[in-house]
Amino acid sequence: MTATHLAEQAAETRTALVTGGTSGIGLACARRLQADGLRVAVLDLDRPEARAVAERHGLAFVPADLSDRAQTVAAVARAAEALGGLDVLVNNAGFQHIEAIASFPEDTWDAMLHVMLTAPFLLIKHAWPYLSRSGQGRVVNVASIHARVASPFKAAYVSAKHGLIGLTRTAALEGAEVGVTVNAVCPAYVRTPLVERQMQDQARTRGISVQEVEERVMLESAAIKRLLEADDVAGLVSYVVGRGAWGMTGAVLDLDLGWTAR
Repeated sequence: MTATHLAEQAAETRTALVTGGTSGIGLACARRLQADGLRVAVLDLDRPEARAVAERHGLAFVPADLSDRAQTVAAVARAAEALGGLDVLVNNAGFQHIEAIASFPEDTWDAMLHVMLTAPFLLIKHAWPYLSRSGQGRVVNVASIHARVASPFKAAYVSAKHGLIGLTRTAALEGAEVGVTVNAVCPAYVRTPLVERQMQDQARTRGISVQEVEERVMLESAAIKRLLEADDVAGLVSYVVGRGAWGMTGAVLDLDLGWTAR
């Protein structure tokens, strides 16, 4: 067997857990990693539609509510058992809540920070033994351009995403000694069901068309006037977890349509 065949065989046995993996960016990442030859589990809320998506695409399904500490911790062992190990963790799950700081519900703040910052910490912590044994452990935190810049009415979201960059860099330094790389990707607005709903909501409240919301709101700060697609983010994640990116760790990779170039 040639060295190339051995490498391909090894790639086929790698395993990955993608959170928020049954829709949008998460599903695109799961399917891309699956196409790359990895065995993939997707974590999402225990809903019939989420289970159906996983089954339809041949993905192992790990039900968990990431706002719940015990479920978050247990999910790692469940994923490792289903896959026979864990080489790659993609922290993607999250949600949006748009409201001014003065009126922001405190329980919503707590839930958002748990899902988007505490849960990635817990997942990394409890996946660490598997990732370090792997010899090719990879963590990718799907952040956002709002990990780089702020926007009004996104206090919890921006705070969590900024914190995720700090977690990424710290874990990268600690992981270097055990062969685990940790990186973050920061996309601008991506055309997902969540963003489509946001545009429809803003069109109603502003009294303009969805197309005008896309052009005048979502893409106002972008140099490239076009929304990203979920597959664009998945392609970057695929590279980051691949063998060619072995020397990349602690990186914060902007896929931001030129948003921060100004």
